[in-house]
Amino acid sequence: MDRALGKMVVGNILATAAIRHPKSPAIYCAGTGRRFTFEQLDNRTNQLGHALINAGFRKGHVVAFLSSNRSELVEIYFALARTGIIGLPLNYRFSPNEVLDMMRSVEASGLIYENKFAATAQQASHLVRSLIQIGGEAPDSALAYEDFLSNSPSCALDIEVEESDPFYFNLTSGTTGLSKSYILTQYNNSTLGPLYRELDLCRSDVAMTVFPAFGRVGFAWIAGAMLYGIPNVITNFEPNEVLRLVEAERVTIFNLVPTMAAMMISAQVTTPRDLSSLRGLVFAGALLPDAVREQTVANLCPAVFEFYGMQETGVLTLSTPDDRVRSPRSVGKAIAFSEVLVVDEHGRRCAPDAIGEIIGRAPTAVTAYFNNPEKSVETFRNGWVHTGDLGSLDEEGFLTIRGRKKDMIVTGGQNVYAGDVEKIILKHTGVADCAVFGLPDELWGERVVALLIGREDAVLDTEELEALCRQNLPGYCIPKQFIVDDQPFPCTPTGKVQKYLLVERFSQKA
Repeated sequence: MDRALGKMVVGNILATAAIRHPKSPAIYCAGTGRRFTFEQLDNRTNQLGHALINAGFRKGHVVAFLSSNRSELVEIYFALARTGIIGLPLNYRFSPNEVLDMMRSVEASGLIYENKFAATAQQASHLVRSLIQIGGEAPDSALAYEDFLSNSPSCALDIEVEESDPFYFNLTSGTTGLSKSYILTQYNNSTLGPLYRELDLCRSDVAMTVFPAFGRVGFAWIAGAMLYGIPNVITNFEPNEVLRLVEAERVTIFNLVPTMAAMMISAQVTTPRDLSSLRGLVFAGALLPDAVREQTVANLCPAVFEFYGMQETGVLTLSTPDDRVRSPRSVGKAIAFSEVLVVDEHGRRCAPDAIGEIIGRAPTAVTAYFNNPEKSVETFRNGWVHTGDLGSLDEEGFLTIRGRKKDMIVTGGQNVYAGDVEKIILKHTGVADCAVFGLPDELWGERVVALLIGREDAVLDTEELEALCRQNLPGYCIPKQFIVDDQPFPCTPTGKVQKYLLVERFSQKA
């Protein structure tokens, strides 16, 4: 039996907003100073969709895009959604070689890029049929974005798109390749409503998107503002500029990670702005340290929301200001249509307050990694996503995070996989062994630390090791501290390093 006659597809979110609120402000692109209504944005999105089809792209083809936060990203996402072309949002922090590898891996045949990334785009020119440049004077090898749009009609596209159709590739943060990427479907990205309902979003709100929109959280705030027909200020994160925009645009709610908040608190203390319009700050990406929460309430906004989930699941639980009073250490309760359980090593549900692995599922959750059946089987089992996080559920349904089974560090909202960093450091001829772990940090949540054992007679130069990491890893993966030690690492009988003991040992010394 068919599910329904109607569809949950991404293109309809903007189309409906343009019908219901045609002349209302939709986007303020802070970096360029341009403003668009929902009707204008809808028309430009249709123009881009027609232009891509006229350029030879078809449903199922892959088009990559490389840009900082600006209004064109909104048009790109929704044009791809309406044409069935699959997107590859590229992390602009990656090296050119990493960008090229990802494009090859998914056979991307087009690249839309911001002019500041022109050098990377030129290196990719042999991979694609079309280069399209946003901003600046386009070289002969590329088409100018505005010219590309202007020659196409603004009428709706007549392309049948299904809920199950792939929408875009998402890279789990901290992954420098496609080993843990996955494809988000149209349905995954059309089912965001329950989160924004719990945040009490309404027509009087003004949202702001400061998360990089190449990632899932950034796009979710773009789509959420569209869903409610409210203005969205799109900008790149710089603490003083974000504070200025809150004051100037009367922003009411937006999403941060703890590191961003810590930077904004410092900037607000130095140069105060009128933040009276703010009614809520939403945190995700890392557990919120008590000190940052308290300072956020005192200096930025009294109402703090905090949600929990993986990139693979979307939001599973949300803690509201009222929840914080009832359960101060928790990350709240499951939101509508999301389910969360805590299970033991045999997959059996744990008793209230007992610690086990957190598993979850939701309409926003994916079902597998891209071309990685081994990792898919490990994570997606029996209809649930196994997060690798340890937690407990109390009798009221409040979820408390207790630690991580995964060898992963969350620094500034970015996931750093310790094994990826260790592989690079162990390439150094003077390193005999290496253990990478996270230590608590008030600014970053956790800071990446590398503990090293040198080879006999080797002299380890930490600047040299940092340079090696910088050549091969994104900036947020580079250890902020290198410790050379001669003590053997504490290990299990099977030889696995017991990193929690290293955390305990070096936390005491911090």
